[in-house]
Amino acid sequence: MKLNFFVSILFLLLLSNCGARKHVAHKKNSGVIVSEPKPKKIPSVNEDKITRKLGKKNPRLNKETLAYIRTYAPMAVNEMHLYKIPASITLAQGILESGKGKSELALKSKNHFGIKCHSQWRGERVYHDDDEKGECFRKYKYVATSYNDHSLFLSQRKRYAFLFDYNIRNYKKWAYGLRKAGYATDRKYPSKLLKIIEDYHLYEFDNLKKRSYTKKLKALDNIKTEKVPLLKNSGNSYKVKKGDTLYSISKKYSISVQNLKVLNNLTDNTISLGQYLIVQE
Repeated sequence: MKLNFFVSILFLLLLSNCGARKHVAHKKNSGVIVSEPKPKKIPSVNEDKITRKLGKKNPRLNKETLAYIRTYAPMAVNEMHLYKIPASITLAQGILESGKGKSELALKSKNHFGIKCHSQWRGERVYHDDDEKGECFRKYKYVATSYNDHSLFLSQRKRYAFLFDYNIRNYKKWAYGLRKAGYATDRKYPSKLLKIIEDYHLYEFDNLKKRSYTKKLKALDNIKTEKVPLLKNSGNSYKVKKGDTLYSISKKYSISVQNLKVLNNLTDNTISLGQYLIVQE
């Protein structure tokens, strides 16, 4: 009788241990429709000179942070000129959210901004514990895609729209604005961003003029600076066909022309054949 009792207890313990050994899941959607072209070469933005100067002036600065800036400052500046988000903010968020590029999410999933899946995401996904257990995060093939998706995330959501009324060099307003819009739950999020920006002089990257940068960009294999939506052929996007206008598309999807322009970061009514437009949030 006692033997049966101990065998039953042992079986239950083994069963509970098996249930506890859960690994972080890496799932892939059926029919993944995220377009991730291989990143194109982009010009230097004096990142080596700026970080070397900083390192010499203040040897106590974190070397991993300086290395992160050297690697990703060009991406941040490129996104700034495409989407009007201060490069200092993008870099500071990347440093903070990715643990200087060393977090598990950054290393395994190339996700440098902690962007969660949300209902629109059609790409690969991974699950990590964050505010809650087993939350869904976006997974990318390239870090450059993560940077571009960060720009799209901010520029295509109404709750962040007021940020784009701020001066692109006013990183302080942007830092507090991100917290106000709900990007992070941490009350100290703005002060953490500002410390990174000011300690590492990231505001210097906000001062790089678009005209001179574009000349450098065009000199590198004739790269065309155009905005390419990350999601293609999904339920919330539309491929422009011959004869389409913003007005005809707005009628088709019951959305105003103005909202179409905001969603796609358009400055005028010009659209081109084959272009992908976001038609709903």
